[in-house]
Amino acid sequence: MGTRTVRDATRELLRNLGLTTVFGNPGTTEIAFLTEWPDDFTYVLGLQESAVVAMADGYAQATRRPVLVNLHSAGGVGHSLGHVFTAYRNRAPLIVLAGQQTRSLMPDEPFLGAVEAANFPKPYVKWSIEPARAADVPAAIAHAYHVATQAPQGPVFVSVPVDDWDAEATMPLPTGHRVSGFAPDPDALADLAAALDGAQRPALVVGASVDGDGAVPDVVALAEKLGAGVWAAPMSSRCSFPEDHALFLGFLQPERRAVAEALREHDLVVVLGAPAFTYHVYRGEPEIPLPPLYLVSDDDQVLARAGNGIGIRSTPKLAIRALVEKVVPGARQVPARPDAPGKPVEATPISPDFAYSVVADLLPDNAIVVEETPSHRNCLHDHLPITATDTGFLTVASGTLGYGLPAAVGAALGRPDRKVVAVLGDGSSMYCVQALWTAAREHAPVTFVVLDNAQYAAVRILGESAGGTKVPGTDLGGIDFARLAESMGCPARTVEQAADLRPALAAALQENGPSLLHVRVDPNPQPLY
Repeated sequence: MGTRTVRDATRELLRNLGLTTVFGNPGTTEIAFLTEWPDDFTYVLGLQESAVVAMADGYAQATRRPVLVNLHSAGGVGHSLGHVFTAYRNRAPLIVLAGQQTRSLMPDEPFLGAVEAANFPKPYVKWSIEPARAADVPAAIAHAYHVATQAPQGPVFVSVPVDDWDAEATMPLPTGHRVSGFAPDPDALADLAAALDGAQRPALVVGASVDGDGAVPDVVALAEKLGAGVWAAPMSSRCSFPEDHALFLGFLQPERRAVAEALREHDLVVVLGAPAFTYHVYRGEPEIPLPPLYLVSDDDQVLARAGNGIGIRSTPKLAIRALVEKVVPGARQVPARPDAPGKPVEATPISPDFAYSVVADLLPDNAIVVEETPSHRNCLHDHLPITATDTGFLTVASGTLGYGLPAAVGAALGRPDRKVVAVLGDGSSMYCVQALWTAAREHAPVTFVVLDNAQYAAVRILGESAGGTKVPGTDLGGIDFARLAESMGCPARTVEQAADLRPALAAALQENGPSLLHVRVDPNPQPLY
């Protein structure tokens, strides 16, 4: 019997941890890890490292499971960092495993070597290491798994020199299991329950971590028992309350005065699984104070920024379920939700509102919507209500463009039982358009709808609202997304007339694998917030 190598031990560990699906883009420093690839492992190839990380992020979020990402030394890790930042903001449990040059060459700063590899992705990984000895590699990966999957979840990084994989495995194989969530302090929870019972007009503000913890049905039960209105947190990257529910009040905007105005009718606000609050623009301090506020989060840094709010540390589901048991049922007057906008007009040029309304009409039951249309977010809110209570919606928490297209591929690979519909801007799509090749190669069940307004409209809108004039670098146009998709094996069609949109989307949704619809929309931008 031959020597048991670090590679052998690591593969056994990965099987034990359920990490046999690997997203990657390999280089020479990864060959020793990849050689004689096991038949029970799946390697999902992406054509650029940033797309690879975003695909893995979508996969991890849709499945609520950690995933291994395989990158190439300094150059590959460097390409990936924009979406490592996104994975950190998305709280995606990615174990990023990167190659490194041979240990004996490192004193001479070799070609392809990563100087201070473990520091390279910081601060946007929860933990990072290059093991001191080859024999420590499996233990380092097991440690990374535990850190990545403990709340708050997030990416971790392990750099492995190429010669480590063939070294003898001399250490015992680590065992591993995911650490469960943690409950709130009983006294703090009792205080919150009493505050809710005494409130006449309480509001719940729900963020991405509620859906991330699978707690949407629980927060629905809490809202209904209280008779409390529910707001979506500013810039939330997931849907954590069904948007067709009678208690859903709408979306808080990422601006201080707008948040204060929206919440002014409430006498108590409880923020669940979100910061209080995420802002994007500054237009001065609000003239009215926020109501008394409680903040329930599993993230000590979020709690540290609670300001005058009262923080309670807990993973969302355990806190929400405990509150459902403790609070007294109430028949409260919920503030009126603004009237829903009317049905958009079918006219050419196609308006983003109309495009979203058609998607809403044709969206399959239990579909996952992945969105990255920064200049049309209000159109999404107005015309495409998300109703699924299990990962019904994913978008980018960091604001780093290029997430939506590859994340949709990853989500489709993770949940092949559900149709994935990705609604994307033209500018956003071009950052990681290579992921269309992976979608075609893997026959992923995803429909891409690219809304092409021929510009970086969000930059233009926010720039003009801040007083900018003649800002360069915002005009696009002339990109043929249908031909791009077809060149990578993905069926596609361009739509310019409003009357053609519905039948074209219906046909695209019937495809068993991926398809793309290139929709030319009105280039006149609308206000964001």
